[in-house]
Amino acid sequence: MTAPKVIIAGCGVAGPALGVILKLQGYDPVIYERTDGPSQLGLSLCLQPNGLRVLSLIPGLIDQLPRKRLRQLAFYSLLPGNERELARTNAPAALHALSGDFGMEGIRRPLFLQALINAAHVHGVPIYFGHQVVAVEGHRGAEAERVVVRFANGHTDEASFMVGCDGLHSNTRASLFGKEAAMFTGLTQTGGISPIPEAFSSLGPSMVNMYGDGVHLIAYQVNDEQISWAITQREAEERETWRDMDADRQRAFKQGAFSQLPFGGGELVRTASRITKFGLYDRPELRAWHKGRVVLIGDAAHPTSPHLGQGANQALEDIYHLVRLLKKHNPSALAPSAALLEAVFTELEQLRIVRTSRLVAKARVVGNTRVVSGKGACLARDEAVRESWKGKEDLLCEDHAEHVKDIYADIYDQPFEAGTSEI
Repeated sequence: MTAPKVIIAGCGVAGPALGVILKLQGYDPVIYERTDGPSQLGLSLCLQPNGLRVLSLIPGLIDQLPRKRLRQLAFYSLLPGNERELARTNAPAALHALSGDFGMEGIRRPLFLQALINAAHVHGVPIYFGHQVVAVEGHRGAEAERVVVRFANGHTDEASFMVGCDGLHSNTRASLFGKEAAMFTGLTQTGGISPIPEAFSSLGPSMVNMYGDGVHLIAYQVNDEQISWAITQREAEERETWRDMDADRQRAFKQGAFSQLPFGGGELVRTASRITKFGLYDRPELRAWHKGRVVLIGDAAHPTSPHLGQGANQALEDIYHLVRLLKKHNPSALAPSAALLEAVFTELEQLRIVRTSRLVAKARVVGNTRVVSGKGACLARDEAVRESWKGKEDLLCEDHAEHVKDIYADIYDQPFEAGTSEI
């Protein structure tokens, strides 16, 4: 029996993870990526329990990830004349204890992507770089038995179905629903990778938030020696390219006003090995993620600003539910009919669109709440941060389990509880 072929567009986080999990379920996935090789762009991401649970379904992968488990959150005010620590909590350590060995873990993005690509190779999932999707055919009717994908280099392939994981600027999405402009959120981020500042040494592995007038800085460890950081500001639109600034702009930024931030923030800026600047975008909510034999997941379906750290983690949730539903409706992994795929994709949308739309909206609110201007607004924001963590400094005991569940309600038991995976 020939395994059903699946075309996956995109080799970011979702593409190779989906490819391996589909392969383990008896499908024959192939990944096409528009860039010419594995991406070295981007700084880092924070893996959280919902994403880590899905990654644990790939044998041996988590043990190979060069990541740093975070145990503490610290919050500081940068307001002139009011510089102070606002709050500190061991909530990430409590989340790890509650979530069955899954917590918050920082990792360099290029290293994470390479680990996923390596896993795909180990499991026999082919990846073809330099293949940009330009047209998707056979998705416009229940009668279509195959999907045909055409690429900019002239190559054509076909499969039983296709999954578009090709990100914010998804050509798969454009092929299904037409082109539309990504929506600039009004915020930019400038970030880098730096040695751990001396001021952070007493914190241990932590995520640090600093709040200023019209600015927010977040920083977290990605290994034993380095911290990834990003400064969010309300500025004119900057394209989302993730490419490093040129040398002159990097030098100017390292010597600019942010180089004097207190609490170790300035040291992060001055010592960065590379600095990247990009705009933050999302897209209008889609009412459907599929047409015929083609479905979108991850940023292709629901791109989000990064303020909840849920972009990659939600893509991994999509993968779990997509494969779970394929197993539910097609347990023998036979070539799926159009009707079967319609049932799978529709159920996926019913389950996921409400959740992902809520988190995209919540991320926007969090970003706008962090970046406020004017002394009065900043003082009110800082006081709200302080009050929100009051009495939650030490959550590492069973008596505080409900507090931890409330804090991390969106992620601590998703997309399945420990030991209950349906795939």
